[in-house]
Order: sequence, then structure tokens, then C-alpha cells
Amino acid sequence: MPETIRIETDARGVATITLARPDKHNALSRQMMDDITEACASLGADPAVRVVVLAAEGASFCAGGDLAWMKAQMTADARTRREGARVLAGMLQSLNLLPKPLIARVHGNAFGGGVGMMSVADVAIVADNARFGLTEVKLGLIPATIGPYVIARMGEDRARRVFFSARLFDAAEAVDLNLAARCVPADALDAAIEAEIAPYLQAAPGAVAAAKAQCRALGMRIDDAVIEDSIDRLVAIWEGTEAPEGIAAFFDKRKPSWIR
Repeated sequence: MPETIRIETDARGVATITLARPDKHNALSRQMMDDITEACASLGADPAVRVVVLAAEGASFCAGGDLAWMKAQMTADARTRREGARVLAGMLQSLNLLPKPLIARVHGNAFGGGVGMMSVADVAIVADNARFGLTEVKLGLIPATIGPYVIARMGEDRARRVFFSARLFDAAEAVDLNLAARCVPADALDAAIEAEIAPYLQAAPGAVAAAKAQCRALGMRIDDAVIEDSIDRLVAIWEGTEAPEGIAAFFDKRKPSWIR
């Protein structure tokens, strides 16, 4: 059984991947990224699965990358750093290429990698009290491996509003940015997810998979070269001076040196 997620499939063929590190606000550890990647491979190959819902336990949907894991990457050798960046990129790619409809059920805050996972979902429905942000630059990082998916979802013009300011935004603005399809009251979230699921259960699953593949082919190019570039950018920022300072400041509970 996976250590960091739960996988449940109901009689209709609706599978739910639940992020299950609530004590860490579902921050993406190496183990969680591996578990999600493996879940995508398993569910994608299962003909009984018709729809996949991505959900989470606890107060938050996903707080982004696990900073303890990121700190370890910056002190590792070059090969290990690149391999670590590739794990994150591979998880996002596995979600993006999942040959089933992927619906994100976002009940709480989503930052950094959480926004990335929303961006690879086919539709994200968010609770109206959730908050969002691409907060990486506050820590001396950048939204590197999630970048292609975030920009494909928002468009460059919208992404520029939030991609490098680190400011938080609410559910209504998430809809305006095209990150979420719609926001609903928290107590209406499950009903909204069910409304998204229902049409897929009336559609031919092979045709749904083929239509999803066509959307990817016709949309923004996110091929191996684009993914490799995102890995290069993450490794480069890990090897710089600002990321170690920003993450050290976080753990030391102090302000980083660039704050005046």
C-alpha cells in the first residue's frame, strides 16, 4: 500500500487519489511523488477505471514541495539533484498524461506544487474559502517544473499576474486566472465533483481517452525538451545562492537576507 496517499475505486469505476500527509499540509515529499506516479500508472492501465479524482486530507490541498526534501537536494551531488528534479517533473507528467479524466477536488489552500497539480487536472473545482499562490520566489526558488503546465492552463498573460510575485489569491481569482473551473461553497464541493463525474460515465471510455490525447496534441507543446528545460531551471536555482538562503531562513524562522 502507498505510504503517503490513499487510492479508492468505487463500483462505478471512479477512482480517488487522496493526498494523505495532513500533518505536513500534504507537502510533496519524494515518497509522495513516487506514490502518485505509481498510482497514475496503475489507474491509467486499469480498464475498470473511468474517472480519477485528486483530493486531499486535512486543512490544505497541497502546500507545495516538501522543503526538507528540497534542502536535501541542494546539499546533494549534481547527479542526485538532477534525479530529484526529474522525480518531480515525472510526477507532473504522469498526471498530465493520465488517459482518464482527472478532476481536482480542492477543498483547502494550494501553493506551489499544489497549483501545479491543479494545472494538470482536466478540471479543478475549488472551495470558495481556499487560497492559492505560486510562492516559490519568497524562498529563492522558481515554479520550474510546474511552469509549463501552469502557463498552459492560465496563458502567459494571466500567469504573469501571479507567477513571480508570490502573492496569494482567492478562489474567485483562481477562476479568473483559469486555474479553476469554478468555486463553490465548501459544503457544496462534493456535489460539484459528482456533477463533473456524471457525464463521463455516459461516454465511451476509449473515445474519452482519445479525445483527451487530441487536446494535448493540439494544445501548448509540453514535450521531452520542454520538461528537460524545466528540470535544468530547477537544478540551476538549487545550485544558486538564493534558494539555500531562503530555505535556511524558513527553517531558522527568520527573514531571508533580501527582505528590507
